[in-house]
Amino acid sequence: MTQVKLTARDLEVSFGSRRLFQAKLLELHQGDVIYLQGDNGSGKSTLMKILAGLMQPTKGNIEAVGFATDAWWQHNPLLGKAVYLHQHPYLFDGTVEYNLNYGLSFNAEAKAKAKQRTAQAIEMAQLGSLLHASASNLSGGERQRLAIARAWILQPKLLMLDEPTSNMDKDSQALVLQMIQQLKQEGTGMLLSSHQNCALTAICKQQWYIEGERVLISPQSIHTAPIEGSLYAVAH
Repeated sequence: MTQVKLTARDLEVSFGSRRLFQAKLLELHQGDVIYLQGDNGSGKSTLMKILAGLMQPTKGNIEAVGFATDAWWQHNPLLGKAVYLHQHPYLFDGTVEYNLNYGLSFNAEAKAKAKQRTAQAIEMAQLGSLLHASASNLSGGERQRLAIARAWILQPKLLMLDEPTSNMDKDSQALVLQMIQQLKQEGTGMLLSSHQNCALTAICKQQWYIEGERVLISPQSIHTAPIEGSLYAVAH
């Protein structure tokens, strides 16, 4: 099976006369775990949305390998392949259970597997007591746990996690870390943003850093000062 891969070349994002950032070459492969760092307003969320097919860059080309079609934006081949999770995730009207089951394929072949994986997600995210609660009534941490559990069920090839633990207490952070670590073991490629190092960023082997309107990289670990180069971080 072909591995999913995104390659962005000569990327530039501007809003009016203001250039947010540019990058010569970025690659995100299935199996990569990359830490995206930058100040507020530097463009972390924008970069994630572009790579997830939710926004178009001002300039540049993005190629997708391993998807149903090679066209990246027009046919949105990332739909169902890549998931972008905002720090304030969008949830559908309805119960927690409805949100967990939304979008699942329940054909005869997949039904048993989906049911088993959903049960696992409910247990890992500790959502059992909230299944019949309205998603709109959840706390910030509960909403984030639900959104990550929903993504975990779908087993995305690529996952963009935008400040995934920003609204969570330590117990919720531990639950999310468990789910993300398992996705990593299953080969999901992840781009993870955070304002500071934490247990989640510790599992990253690569780093992208947005500074001075450019995407910089660290060639070895997230503790190494970023340098400007090919803009693709090679795992050490």
